[in-house]
Amino acid sequence: MNADKIFKLALYTAGLFIALLLALAFASLLYNSFPAIKQLGWHFLAGKEWNPVTEKFSAVPFAAGTLLTSILALLISLPFSLAIALFLSEYYPEGFAGRAINYMTDLLAGIPSVIFGFWGLFFLVPLVRKLEIKFGVLPYGAGIFTASLVLAVMIIPYTSSISREVMKVVPRDLKEAAYALGATKYEVIKKVILPCAASGISAGILLSFGRALGETMAVTMVIGNSNFLPKNIFSPSNTIASVIANEFTEATKNIHLSALIELGLLLFIITFAVNLAGHFIIKKLAVNGKNNI
Repeated sequence: MNADKIFKLALYTAGLFIALLLALAFASLLYNSFPAIKQLGWHFLAGKEWNPVTEKFSAVPFAAGTLLTSILALLISLPFSLAIALFLSEYYPEGFAGRAINYMTDLLAGIPSVIFGFWGLFFLVPLVRKLEIKFGVLPYGAGIFTASLVLAVMIIPYTSSISREVMKVVPRDLKEAAYALGATKYEVIKKVILPCAASGISAGILLSFGRALGETMAVTMVIGNSNFLPKNIFSPSNTIASVIANEFTEATKNIHLSALIELGLLLFIITFAVNLAGHFIIKKLAVNGKNNI
């Protein structure tokens, strides 16, 4: 058996092992959440109340909190991530300024989430409270908007690092040809670099979105921990991950514990669906990017 066949066999084995792990994780969640699925039925996905005392459990408030915080964080972080990627790949790929910003951006990915939680609790919460007073809404301070700001800072390194590397591998001949035709720097970025790097940028966005969906500790510390359906982006709320972290050790009844595990199953399905949709979007953008050029 030659080296190529050994390498292919190792890749297939690794792929099967990962698929097996995912299948076992899904089966374990499904098995342990079956009591809640049997007792609650579709009410779990249709109701709006989460009350362990009366044994009424619904995932809607937490699914809404999860999606709101993640999408808002992604929208806030995306301009900064793309700006950093363009700055490091097109304007200052070398030199002290580029290396310093690159190092500081990558350093964000290594900071523990609890540190971001403390930063949000003691720095962002008072600022957001002042902002809420100006807008005339209840000055909770902690809430979806605050959690989104913390998440936005946390996910910047993921989008920016992948986008930067993808932009660096855009063929130099394409950029030089555009400059030779009289294109400005902005036009080269808009018409050449971004279309070529669209699939890679989408991969970075997808990775950041998945990171935001599953974040627990930092969000738990600043989101307000409310089990009600949020009324606006300033309202306190809970994500699926944060409510599991808050209540799992306190769940004394089997139905309560099973409902929390069903929340984990729902988060697993949401993450899988987002990744599956992202896979098709990345393929579509890759084809369109080649066609546009």
